Amino acid sequence: MPERPATAPDLLFVGGPIFTGAPGTGRPAALAVRDGRILAVGGAPVAELAGPGTEIVDLRGRLLLPGFQDAHVHAVMGGVELGQCDLTGTTDLAEYLARIDAYARARPGSGWIVGGGWSMESFPGGVPGRELLDAVVGDRPVYLVNRDHHGAWVNSAALARAGITAGTPDPADGRIDREPGGAPSGGLQEGAMALVEALIPEVTPADRLAGLLRAQRLLHRLGVTAWQDAMICASNGYPDISDAYLTASADGSLVSTVVGALWWDRDRDAEQLPELVENRRVLSAGRLRCDSVKFMLDGVAENFTAAMTAPYRDGHGCATANSGLSFIDPVALREYVTAVDALGFQAHFHALGDRAVREALDAVAAARAANGPRDTRPHLAHLQVVHPDDVPRFARLGATATIQALWATHEPQMDVLTLPFLDPVLAGRQYPFGDLERAGATLAAGSDWPVSSPDPLQGIHVAVNRALPGSGAGPLLPAQRLSLVSALTAYTSGSAFVNHLDDTGTLRAGHRADLVVLDRDLFAGEASAIAEASVALTYIGGERVYAAPDA
Repeated sequence: MPERPATAPDLLFVGGPIFTGAPGTGRPAALAVRDGRILAVGGAPVAELAGPGTEIVDLRGRLLLPGFQDAHVHAVMGGVELGQCDLTGTTDLAEYLARIDAYARARPGSGWIVGGGWSMESFPGGVPGRELLDAVVGDRPVYLVNRDHHGAWVNSAALARAGITAGTPDPADGRIDREPGGAPSGGLQEGAMALVEALIPEVTPADRLAGLLRAQRLLHRLGVTAWQDAMICASNGYPDISDAYLTASADGSLVSTVVGALWWDRDRDAEQLPELVENRRVLSAGRLRCDSVKFMLDGVAENFTAAMTAPYRDGHGCATANSGLSFIDPVALREYVTAVDALGFQAHFHALGDRAVREALDAVAAARAANGPRDTRPHLAHLQVVHPDDVPRFARLGATATIQALWATHEPQMDVLTLPFLDPVLAGRQYPFGDLERAGATLAAGSDWPVSSPDPLQGIHVAVNRALPGSGAGPLLPAQRLSLVSALTAYTSGSAFVNHLDDTGTLRAGHRADLVVLDRDLFAGEASAIAEASVALTYIGGERVYAAPDA
């Protein structure tokens, strides 16, 4: 066999449209890969580069685009939970109880039943009762986190083991849901979860590693080629999953590139900075790099812990005395963010309410003033409510808006548990993706899985339509829609920017060949059908890591 030309690619994609994500490149029809990187993108001349050993992939009219990246996900946690008592995929209470009963029967004994994925909308007021679990599993302790991981459902046996009674005070950063007489009702919110969680048998290192690899397989199937795990070396009642990443990075089983966001312990102060520096050193190896720091500033709107600029309403529409929680003192936060920025860390914020968003931006502004411009690329995740005065600050400060697009829609958790209790002015400021884009903010995208689906195509559908697939409800604040190009950009180059993966996110010569082929051309169909699309092929560094059965 004659030797192939020096420029012959290993892999050549032809026969379909290509979304490069790079402005001004149009829609080329061929892409060549050699040695894990893109050799060329273009038309007929690129298609003619094939040599004797080139593998040719016929797109058959399907769309080729950069690999999706998730800028805010909990991959190990999601993978572990897939192996536990899984309540995801339904909101039917009877189905929850049937799954719990089946799980318990399949695992007889006296040990804990642990899992989660239930939705607040399944219960009156969003609060589950212990008596429901007691009727199914009364003799074993049960601990089930909800889908947003800011609350837990427990039975009487679990409460008894934790010693939680009517006389147990609420922790400063949480709430014990109670019956009219003061007895615990079975719901634990935010920091109160730790009262029971501390008693659960620890997930083993082997379980965590299995969870990571299970998650990686799922994410590859969904076209996700890199991600930022938003909780590494966690504390405050959350598990530390860093060993799974370190093991997988060392033995080569971690195929995707992962940025780890090191957890900021909100019960401590700047004394933890040396530990963050050491963890960055130890946990940056192979495909893992831990140079982001996660600041969790508030909770969620559904349990009234997201930090807002106006108080929540009660069931009668009257203002209460509660406007949510700031988990970290806002003045101290400026000091902390300035310090981590000076050390070269990225600041990654959980900021749901508009007060939390403002506190995060104030901290970024303080860091910029003290340290000057630095390429640390801070980003704010969730952004359920953003005050109009703060929208233009993202671009001015170089802070990226990391959206969870799947949440920006009418569904029971929004319509039943959020809208009736939000100040009406704040309710009209939810998930302002369009305003942020028009103000010049860089948009990235994340799923927050296992809080919500890790499927980027589902999120892109909602970003474009502001409605769930097949939903009969109208769009939520339709002026905040994104175009398909903008939504794809957020899930590709926007997240690559946040992850400092500057040789990914767009398809251009020299960039890493992290690629996704869909089962159709999204641009040729209706916006209402985006969620019907699926991933046919996923490549990382030019190596295929997923192929659909009919690919």
